[in-house]
Amino acid sequence: MNRPKKDLSSSSGIEIREAYTPDDLTGGGAPEPGLPGVFPFTRGVYESMYRGRLWTMRQYAGFGTAEDTNRRFRFLLDSGQTGLSVAFDLPTQMGYDSDSPMAEGEVGRVGVAIDTVDDLGVVFDGIDLSTVSTSMTINATASILLAMYVALADERGVSRQALAGTVQNDILKEFIARGTYIYPVEPSLRLVTDIFDFCARELPRWNSISISGYHMREAGCTAAQEIAFTIANGLDYVARAIDRGLQVEDFAPRLSFFFAAHNDLFEEVAKFRAARRLWATLMRERYGASDRACMLRFHTQTAGSTLTAQQPLNNVIRVTVQALAAVLGGTQSLHTNSHDEALALPTAESAKIALRTQQTLAHESGVAGTADPLAGSYYVETLTSQLEARAREYLLAVEERGGAARSIPYMVDEIQRAAYAYQLEVERGERVVVGVNQYREEEDEPRIEQPAFPELEARQRERLDRVRRQRSAGAVSAALGRVSEAARGDSNLMPHIVAAVKARATLGEIAGALRKEWGEYRAAS
Repeated sequence: MNRPKKDLSSSSGIEIREAYTPDDLTGGGAPEPGLPGVFPFTRGVYESMYRGRLWTMRQYAGFGTAEDTNRRFRFLLDSGQTGLSVAFDLPTQMGYDSDSPMAEGEVGRVGVAIDTVDDLGVVFDGIDLSTVSTSMTINATASILLAMYVALADERGVSRQALAGTVQNDILKEFIARGTYIYPVEPSLRLVTDIFDFCARELPRWNSISISGYHMREAGCTAAQEIAFTIANGLDYVARAIDRGLQVEDFAPRLSFFFAAHNDLFEEVAKFRAARRLWATLMRERYGASDRACMLRFHTQTAGSTLTAQQPLNNVIRVTVQALAAVLGGTQSLHTNSHDEALALPTAESAKIALRTQQTLAHESGVAGTADPLAGSYYVETLTSQLEARAREYLLAVEERGGAARSIPYMVDEIQRAAYAYQLEVERGERVVVGVNQYREEEDEPRIEQPAFPELEARQRERLDRVRRQRSAGAVSAALGRVSEAARGDSNLMPHIVAAVKARATLGEIAGALRKEWGEYRAAS
């Protein structure tokens, strides 16, 4: 079958030629890739990369009640997972308790329900916080969930110095692509910076943000846009932290990033290399940052938007290709999606297959034997430079509009245009999706057992009711009052939020206190 001409361009509109030669490097201005572990880190942030230590296999999981999620975490750890990543339900992400009318029908459906620090304690029952690395995918309520994690460690006698992990805390991409924001832009960004400040002083091993291109890519942006908009958001956070009085060397080494891995193997590898080089170059040029503060360390997740409900076993192959791109591109940690996620929450069996995909790549494929094995490829080096150049064009457009926080409508529009163009290509058959617009089959819809969500919601509400009855109402009221007072001023909110969760104030009560002071964000219609 002849491939349509449209397939000869990458997702970013870069023309892909029949062959590449040394002239593409010398004539195209592609810089020497250098060595791994050396500025600007095109070939990776560490000298030996996976030969010294494999990437962290950090499977994203969480559903139902805290007990349900604890069982899944233990299953994954017993299966060889090396880091935890917590998915929270929508009420938790949006600052509502499980007994709120706004939470009805959503409790525990897309992640675990967390109302109080005691819920988080059950999630990590039997798990040593001093040895495990935990990532929490949470944004608008990131300050509250981080405070709960810190409070839990304090109550267990675990030193804050020992806590390792990441809180996503990337609110700009929520305004741009994902939508789980609560407060207006400026107070939301204040919370981000409060977390930077708190982590720099209290949690030396904790990544204070995961600057996320993933969700923008899931919304439909191209690889070049993913680089540019992610870095634009990162530069906005850095500028605000410096305006707060933080020194770049105190917080920049703990910045982390989060990217998607899609199906175009070589474009994705080039994307990761280009992002590393561009971030390092800009941090050095603008802030004189040290090598350590210039490193773009990132987590990768395979692309949920590429998973198909049709012929779902094909997703195992897609996820393998995407995971290979992430590893060849030098990721520091990786989540591989389960093949049944287009249908329902992953089963334990499919979650294990997803983890085994990573383990097979790590131990059987040879990709961990040397750092950046595609370095020097005429094609990959050219594509790396072309993606960097495209990303710089988008970055310039953002900066001409006053930076990321002032460019939200522009980025939203660009992503929507790219998503629409991609969908048209699929519908016209110019981009083949196996099992969807080519090689289709008649098949029975698979049946996947799901939790009994109404029963689960009732159990969670009963637990929350017990906490409300057993706690000191006076202590909670006083703690929430201090949160509100801090929100009206300019002191760091994190110590007050930690004190409130220790008093057993709920997530919804703390978020509600901030809502009352700051109001809510309303997207332009």
